Amino acid sequence: MPGRGSQEAARIRSILRRYSLDTVCRQAMCPNLGHCFQRGTATFLILGSRCTRSCRYCAIGSEGPPSGPPDADEPLRVAEASAEMGLSYVVLTSVTRDDLPDGGASLFAETVRALRETIPGVRVEVLTPDFKGSTDALRAIADSSPDVFNHNLETVERLFPSVRPEASYRLSLEVLGGYGALSPGTPLKSGLMLGLGETEDEIMGALEDLLEEGVTMLTLGQYLQPSREHWPVHRYLPPEEFCALRERALAAGFVSVASGPLVRSSFHADMDFTGH
Repeated sequence: MPGRGSQEAARIRSILRRYSLDTVCRQAMCPNLGHCFQRGTATFLILGSRCTRSCRYCAIGSEGPPSGPPDADEPLRVAEASAEMGLSYVVLTSVTRDDLPDGGASLFAETVRALRETIPGVRVEVLTPDFKGSTDALRAIADSSPDVFNHNLETVERLFPSVRPEASYRLSLEVLGGYGALSPGTPLKSGLMLGLGETEDEIMGALEDLLEEGVTMLTLGQYLQPSREHWPVHRYLPPEEFCALRERALAAGFVSVASGPLVRSSFHADMDFTGH
């Protein structure tokens, strides 16, 4: 007989199918999918499932045409599904949509508002692409007042051209700092994948750069290669090294640090926010 956890995971999958919604948990082959579904949580992937960029670490599809125009009904479906799932903390993310004039920022904002109208007291975290650094896009999201703004740096500056050739290390930092200027007081969050070939000094340099932009919440996790065609794993960090990095990050000035082999951007995001 399946346990209560399996039943809850099946319930979440059923709700997602019924509302025709996707999750980054499934698209990105997250190792925590079963765990999070059993907790009754999921990270919604809006704006389709096709990315306009080809980062060498990511399992989300980028071949073929983009996903088409934004679905105007998606914000309400996300809100209604979240209510049925009993969520009090919702994480929204998306593929990168360079084909859209605003990068999809308006749909992020509409989804935040739909969630607030549907679930009284809900907390919403947005995990966004860089929107090519557009201040208008960032302002659109800031106007919807999410509780946490998350944009992942993903790796250190030296590896960016190889691992994220269509993105920019400095632009990602500017996005975080720019959002902080538009919405003072909103916690800024970012994360790194480790094991891509970075050095410890490079990790600490990236953390210093994030702190300079006002980031206070941090995730550190082990990179896992989705397929042979993706960027190779250069090293598997032992759990004790993740623990040591967490202590160093906290000592450096971060308020909330989730660090471990299976940590991902939105893994236990509700608990990280509570402890912020």
